[in-house]
Amino acid sequence: MNRAVDFVFRGQLDCDSFIGFVRHRAGRLDLDLRIDDCSESAVAVHVAGQEDLVDMFEMACSLGPYDCIVLDVSRAESRLTPVRQD
Repeated sequence: MNRAVDFVFRGQLDCDSFIGFVRHRAGRLDLDLRIDDCSESAVAVHVAGQEDLVDMFEMACSLGPYDCIVLDVSRAESRLTPVRQD
């Protein structure tokens, strides 16, 4: 079953590092990805794909890259399908 989800990762984040990490994870999991917003305290993304892989994406990104500290993740179901970013 496919699912589209909006995530907001909050914490102490480096935009370039976190976005690179998110893109890499989405690519490995074959998920469609759209970056909605990025700051030092929050990154908003939209992903779509197989339900179990979306869950794996959330778990991987909640751990973040070594130079970012993710303190909180919010998740909302979405009906929108993003344009694939590679």
